[in-house]
Amino acid sequence: MREKRSEPAFANMRTEAVLPCHDTGSKGLKMKKRPLFLAFFLSLASAGALAMSADERVATQCATCHGDKGQSVSPLFPSLAGQNPEYMVKQLNDFKSGKRNSETMTPQVAELTQEEIAALAAWFAAQPTKQHRVGDEDLLAVGRYIYRKGNSWSGVPACADCHGADGHGTTTLPRLAGQNSRYLLTQLKEFNQRTRTNDNQAMHLVASRLTEMEAKAVADYLSQMP
Repeated sequence: MREKRSEPAFANMRTEAVLPCHDTGSKGLKMKKRPLFLAFFLSLASAGALAMSADERVATQCATCHGDKGQSVSPLFPSLAGQNPEYMVKQLNDFKSGKRNSETMTPQVAELTQEEIAALAAWFAAQPTKQHRVGDEDLLAVGRYIYRKGNSWSGVPACADCHGADGHGTTTLPRLAGQNSRYLLTQLKEFNQRTRTNDNQAMHLVASRLTEMEAKAVADYLSQMP
């Protein structure tokens, strides 16, 4: 008979792992949410015996498209190395529920448990990122301007307002820095055509107001960011 897997012990987690830490010194309140949230994912992944380790699953299931270290083998697929784990968990669950449509990803995540999803997200988040080389410096300048300042004439807001000056995103928004330019362009087109609807509705408006040159410029600018 199979040994019954133990369930994650949520009840035994320390309260201060999800709350702000108070410093009685001069610095006052310190927020430690991100590192602790990543630690939470790691503890969740190891709380029970997984059917397959993250290393094994990446090697046998994910690496074909996303690379053995999270660097995509094709611009059709995103690089996942260094991606925010909380964001990745949401996307995998959206694929699983059908909220985000993908003939490729839906069957890949169909049987994953929440523990396995958390383990994969933590594994990819820990992998090193890389930058892409872009040859057109003039186009990069356009991308830099749109990303940092937007285009007030066409109503395009600065991308940095949501995704951060460094392009590293947040717990709810993706890291875009270092992503493949062609993949980013594909996602902008899907937002514009309303074929991707599982994320921030503001992206539909932004994508619809970008010209093709602006979209290409922003995608190239992001791909070379560290």
